[in-house]
Parts: sequence; C-alpha cells; structure tokens
Amino acid sequence: MRNYYPRKRILVTGGAGFLGSHLIDRLLARGDEVVCADNLFTGSKRNIEHVLDNPRFEFIRHDVTFPLYLEVDQIYNLACPASPIHYQHDPVQTTKTSVHGAINMLGLAKRLRARILQASTSEVYGDPSVHPQTESYWGNVNPIGIRSCYDEGKRCAETLFFDYHRQHKLDIRVVRIFNTYGPRMHPNDGRVVSNFIVQALKGEDITLYGDGQQTRSFCYVDDLIEGFIRFMDMPAGENGAPGYPGPINIGNPGEFTIRQLAEKVIALTGSGSKMVFHPLPFDDPMQRQPDITLARQYLNDWQPQIQLVEGLQKTISYFDDLLIKS
Repeated sequence: MRNYYPRKRILVTGGAGFLGSHLIDRLLARGDEVVCADNLFTGSKRNIEHVLDNPRFEFIRHDVTFPLYLEVDQIYNLACPASPIHYQHDPVQTTKTSVHGAINMLGLAKRLRARILQASTSEVYGDPSVHPQTESYWGNVNPIGIRSCYDEGKRCAETLFFDYHRQHKLDIRVVRIFNTYGPRMHPNDGRVVSNFIVQALKGEDITLYGDGQQTRSFCYVDDLIEGFIRFMDMPAGENGAPGYPGPINIGNPGEFTIRQLAEKVIALTGSGSKMVFHPLPFDDPMQRQPDITLARQYLNDWQPQIQLVEGLQKTISYFDDLLIKS
C-alpha cells in the first residue's frame, strides 16, 4: 500500500492537440483514466493513435462550445487554437471556444465539484511594458486587433474562472503558458519554432519578421506538462477549501531574440538556409519572458530542466522523421 496511487478519471479538452496529447501520455503513465474531448480542428488523431487501444483511454469528438455531460474527478481545459494562423482563420469561433468553452467546462466542474485547470497564455500580457512579466501585471492588450480573438478570449476565460472560484467556491487552477515547443507541433501552424525547423530541414529561406530582435522564451513541452500536473496535484486548503488558484506563469525564463533562435536552428540542422526579413505583423509583441517566482514557490521548486539546444535537438529529430514519412 505504500506505493498506492488513487486512480482519477480526468477530462482533457483539446486532448488531441500538441500539449493535450503529451499531458494524456503522462496521466495514463501514472495510472489515471483519461477522457479526451477534441473537435479535431487543430488537433489530430495521429497525436493520440498510440493510446487508442489503452483500456483507460476514451476519445470523444466534441466541440467545447457545446455542453458536455460526463463524470470525472478533474478537468484540464486546453481546447482552443493557439497559433495565429489557426485562431485568425475563424476569429469569432476562437472567441467562442475560449468563452463558451470556459462556461461549459466550469459548469461541468461546478456540478461535479471537480478541480479544473485553465490553460491560459502569456498573450494576456499583450505587448508588455513590464519585463519580465509577473502574474500581477495586468497587461497591455489591444482589444480590437487581429490577435484580440485569442488574447481577449483567454482574458475573459480567466475572468470566468475566478468568478466561479469566488462565487461558487470552485477549485480552479489557472496557468499562463509561455511559448512551448516540442514533438507533435503541427508543421504548418505558423509558430516560430516549427516554422524555422521545417524551413531549415527543407533548405528553404528562414522567414523572420521585423529585424529579428524581438524576444521570446521557449519552454520544452515536458517541462510545461510537469508544471501542469504539479499544479493540479497541489492539495486543497484547510477544511476542503479550494487550493491556490493562480494564475501561475509556466515557461522557461531563458530569453532569446528570434534571430538567435534562427541561428541555432540553422546550426543544429546543418542547413544552408538563409535568413530573409519581412515586415513585422501588426500587434506582434516585442518582448516575452516569464517571471516564474510563483511557480517555484507553489509547485515544489518547479523549474525547466530542458534548455533550448537540447529541446531543439529533440524537436528537429521529430520533424525530420515526419518529413521523411510525408
């Protein structure tokens, strides 16, 4: 009994996506039962095909903008397109996914008295005037720009989560994700890491926007998922009161310019690709770096273990295999 683990039944919305599929792997590996709900707009069955025969796994094709009725112990709400190409394809639906999806999952959690995690984003900080970004910073977000469907949708979802927490004593956990990368990223999602790697492996020009001096902080997917699970496994407060709700930044504080990232990808792939520069997209933030003080404090000294070069090597290997097979 010393190693007994109380199995949970856990719902992961957006579970066929990049982050969701890695989370499902971790949950199944420790013995949980997992229900994956995904409408496959940006997710792919290929990401979860290796667990489809697992008797503790269930896949439901479902859009979170509609209610979902089932019995679970915990909910990870990850459903939402996360790359500009995908979330700008249908911006109204993107906002509905964040807002209606949050309402539906919070309603389910309220009925079940289940703990629920919201996958929010560093985009709630907008183009920040505070650097690095702490959770107490309220952000500098354009509410009517082409990125607003995602940025403001996630901000509204956070509002809903905290109002359910205050009004209904719901046990919530809100995570603000900073740029995450790794295997199972979509090769055409328009994110900078996947763009650069695919272009380099194909010998194409590496496309940079602006002068390439804007900065990002890149967190490898395994480190992010470890943070998710530690946050959800934090015990509730005294007398069963909800535990610490967040928000908590989860990311790697190592900060790199986009040009530095391109140079590392070219070097690691041995590519002959050249860098070409295009005008900076509207509302593209110039700086991104998480302050992870709260993550270290609340998540048992959590901090990233995989640094950029090692993570890029793993990701390049994945895309190299993917391109060979395609």
